[in-house]
Formats: sequence, structure tokens, C-alpha cells
Amino acid sequence: MSMINSLRAAVLPHRRRTDDDAYDSIHPGQSASAVVDCAVYQDGKRHGESCSPREAARRVKAAKQHDSAPPFSWIGLYEPTEAEFEGIAKRFGLHPLAVEDAVHAHQRPKVERYDDVLFAVFKTIRYVEHDQLTPTSEVVETGELMVFSGQDFVITVRHGGHSSLQDLRRRMEQDVDSMDGTALLAKGPSAVLHAIADHVVDNYLEVAGRLQSDVDEIEFDVFANKGGRGTDVGRVYQLKREVLEFKRAVTPLLRPMQQLSEPLQRLVDPDIQKYFRDVADHLARVTEQVHGFDELLNSLLQANLAQVSVAQNEDMRKITAWAAIFAVPTMITGVYGMNFEHMPELGYTYSYPIVLVSIAAICAGMYRGFRRNGWL
Repeated sequence: MSMINSLRAAVLPHRRRTDDDAYDSIHPGQSASAVVDCAVYQDGKRHGESCSPREAARRVKAAKQHDSAPPFSWIGLYEPTEAEFEGIAKRFGLHPLAVEDAVHAHQRPKVERYDDVLFAVFKTIRYVEHDQLTPTSEVVETGELMVFSGQDFVITVRHGGHSSLQDLRRRMEQDVDSMDGTALLAKGPSAVLHAIADHVVDNYLEVAGRLQSDVDEIEFDVFANKGGRGTDVGRVYQLKREVLEFKRAVTPLLRPMQQLSEPLQRLVDPDIQKYFRDVADHLARVTEQVHGFDELLNSLLQANLAQVSVAQNEDMRKITAWAAIFAVPTMITGVYGMNFEHMPELGYTYSYPIVLVSIAAICAGMYRGFRRNGWL
């Protein structure tokens, strides 16, 4: 809480400190640094080499005084500690609640506004390769990506061992993609926020396609099982758990993406808003797919349990039929095993073969009847 209190004091206008001594001491290139990359962009181009967040803020401030094109800085962090992030938060006036979410992670996907800063939380998803789906297979691995988008800065905070933004940054710097003939980075922080959202959602589409194969495999195993015992319910349940994890990542993000495309959202460049609509459409498609996976796996669980129940009923019918057949000789031999003195049949010469034939005939008739009715 001490960090939160200090940050609250830092963001208040009349108490905000700007002296360099109160700033962070993070520098790229150090092994213990949380900074992955930090650079200044202007006119869609990267200006200078990587620098510290303090130096980036200084360059942006200097460029504003001499150049007409608005510059901005992009600072990329990987799992920063409170101490590492505190200086950056003070320098850029980040809200303490958003800072706490960014440092501690495990947040629900969302987009929030703090004054002139947008704070977005994305759940990143990676498909885990596996030779065969088992009750303990990990199918999807999740991480988190937080984005602070201000008027002249973008700060990304990544948690998890996948979904690096280095390739995305390099592609934007090389001007591989463009909007209406203009370099992406020339649109400022809004373009970076859109590119990250588009990158995350495109990855959702890829993972959803891979999950489709696993769901199809489970569906085939459930209905193609010739033994009538169903497939291993643990496999179905494990895949359902992984799909639920995927569902928790994509579903809460749909409404925020739609809001970013609305004209009332003044913190997003109007030229970028229409591209957020495209991201929202792709996300809606993924959401529908994931909900479909969830419903289908529910049905497969029920079908698998029904198959097991039918198989158990068949076993009980067979046991009952055999028990009824063996009850006949048991009953007959029990009658003649009572050892009474006056039993006329005991003195008859052909009593023994007659009883054996009768037992065999009755058992054979019962067996035929059970077979005809599908009990055996």
C-alpha cells in the first residue's frame, strides 16, 4: 500500500515531481532490467537507438518544442517489480490502481480510462503442442499483456513466457503495414494500441483453429467407440477446462473493443476507430467459436455418460439373464436334494436322465428367448 499511496501523491498536479532524482534507474541492456525495448517515434519512424525511459521522456519533450509532428515513446516491459515500475509510473502520471494491476497481473481483460490515459488488459493465449490429448494435457497457455496509451507514450507490460511484441514492433518500424497509405506509427499511440489488440485477436483465431482439431478428435472418439463404453471422460473434461480458460480470455474483451470503435471514445484517433471495429468483428467470431466449443463439449460429456449408462444397463441385463437360466437347475436339483423318504420319482429308473433333459431343455429355451430379445 505504501507504493499506492506514493503514486497517488505523484499523480496529483500540485504535488507532481519532475526531478530526475525521483525517476527510475532502469536502463536497457542490463540483465536485471525489466525494459525489453524503449524508443521514440516521430513521423512513423524510429528516432535514435534504444534508450532508458527517462531519456525517452526527455527526447519527446524536446521534440515537442521544435517539431510540428507529435512524437511519442514506446516503452516495453517484461514482468516488472513494484520498484522497477514506480519511477515510470511517476514520470508518466499513471494511475495507482492501473499500476497495481499491471505489476501484479492476474487481471480480467478490460479497457479502462484514467483521465487522458487508456489502460487495456489483454489475455494472451498460446496453443501447447501435444501428440495425443490425455486427461492431463495442457492445451492452452495463458499470459497477460497490459497497455498504457497516453497522448505521447505507450507502455506495454507483459507477463508470461510467450506473445512477445518484438516482431510486432519490428514490423511496424519497417512499415510493413499501413493505414490509408500512412505508416502505422505516424498515427501515434492509438495505432500501437490497435496493432497490439489486432495481434492478440489474430492469435486467438489461430488458437481457435487448433482447438477445433482437438474438439473434432474428441467428438470422433465419443461416437466411433465400438465397445459402447464411451471415451475416457477425463480427456473430455480436461479439454473443456482448457476451453473455459480460453473463454475467460476472449469473452470479457468484446465489449471494450466495441467501445474503442465508437465515436464517443475521444482518446482514440478517429482514423484508428474504424480499424478497431474490424478487431471487434474478429473477436466476436472467436467468441462465438469458443462458446460453440463449450456447448459441444457439454453435449459430448452428456453423450459419453449416456453411452456408459447404456453399457452398464446391457451388462446388468446379461447378468440377470444368466442368473435366471442358472436358477432353473438350482431350483430342480434343490427339490430333489431334500432327502425325503417318500419321493416316487426317486425310485423310477429313468428319473435321472429325464431331469437332466428337462433342465437342459428349459435352459436352452430361456437362452433362446433372451437372445431373441437382445438380453444376451
